[in-house]
Amino acid sequence: MESERAIRVVVGGVPLEGSLAIPKKASGIVIFAHGSGSSRKSPRNRFVADVLKHTGSATLLFDLLTPREESIDAVTAELRFDIEFLARRLVGVIDWAKSNKDTRNMGIGCFGASTGAATALVAAAERSGIVKAVVSRGGRPDLATSHLAQVEAPVLLIVGSLDTQVIELNRQAMESIHSVRELVLVPGATHLFEEQGMLPRVANLAAEWFSRYLAPRKT
Repeated sequence: MESERAIRVVVGGVPLEGSLAIPKKASGIVIFAHGSGSSRKSPRNRFVADVLKHTGSATLLFDLLTPREESIDAVTAELRFDIEFLARRLVGVIDWAKSNKDTRNMGIGCFGASTGAATALVAAAERSGIVKAVVSRGGRPDLATSHLAQVEAPVLLIVGSLDTQVIELNRQAMESIHSVRELVLVPGATHLFEEQGMLPRVANLAAEWFSRYLAPRKT
């Protein structure tokens, strides 16, 4: 497996820091969109990324905000919920992956956590036909409601069974998604899947979804 390497993706003239890992024979790459107030160093997303790498997917974790923007957002929280703004950043990274010589032939998937799920879904709508699959972990797809009907990629929504408010928001969002979609409730899990054994369950569900939809289909 190729070791993780630092990359810099310039989107709209703004440099964004990322971490890219490409296992041997990877046929797909999963780009992560973290939740509000988090970064590419999110331990939960990194855990999921490690599982995906071991099941054959390349992974790209990156910072949606620059250090200066993060400093501003830490005080004002004005950017973490600006889904359209964050989605433009994610779209730029998707376009980079599609043009980069090491990843351009790979199927592209998006993994979004919390508010990052809305960012991933908006980007999937903007890049229909390029984004092949989306997985949401404890996500807020309701924040992308106006874009959900344009999503063509298969969508997996993973929510803890004890996260009752988010369950309802995900159920409502599913009504607006017309592509293949599935809602999985993880028994005994809360919003952050902090309970023992819950995060591995999420990672395995995501790995199965991406394995199913990212590999090129044989004709």
